[in-house]
Amino acid sequence: MRNETVKSIGDYIREQREQARISMRQLAQQAGVSNPYLSQIERGLRKPSADILQQIAKGLRISAEALYVQAGILEDRPADTGVRSALLADAELSERQKQVLMEIYESFRKENAAAAEAQAAEVAAQAAEVEAVAEAAVAEATATAATTGAAAEAADDGRPSRTSWSAATAEAEQAEPSGNVDDVPGQNVPPIG
Repeated sequence: MRNETVKSIGDYIREQREQARISMRQLAQQAGVSNPYLSQIERGLRKPSADILQQIAKGLRISAEALYVQAGILEDRPADTGVRSALLADAELSERQKQVLMEIYESFRKENAAAAEAQAAEVAAQAAEVEAVAEAAVAEATATAATTGAAAEAADDGRPSRTSWSAATAEAEQAEPSGNVDDVPGQNVPPIG
């Protein structure tokens, strides 16, 4: 795995050097390292230190951070939005200017992330408040139903309700004679002769 890191940093430096159209000799001179040493780095035979990577980054006019990530010295940051790449690729900016712009850019991103986090917390608080109000309404409705049921039981002192009263009246009417003497069931008076 270590050789993969060394190989990938060497390949990355070579790719960056070829894209910048700089010869190995020119890069070695700008970075302050020997030509054979740079060749060994590019071929994956040597692992450069952080200081050497910084010198190579200056020679390539790229961010040292990009080389540190490739070398496994730094962890890779979240997905690049394109702004970072554009800043690092701009040959007209000095390393210091790139660094300052990156710091400003990152501060804006952190500020926006904090604002989004605060907004999410506010939405969560509002949702919790709505849930609490809904739970209170359910509790009140349950208490009202229980109170109504208890009141109804207390009011029931043995007297029949309207429904049961109507049913009892209908039963009684069927059981009583209607005064009709012709084949009325339940008639107790014998027919007159």
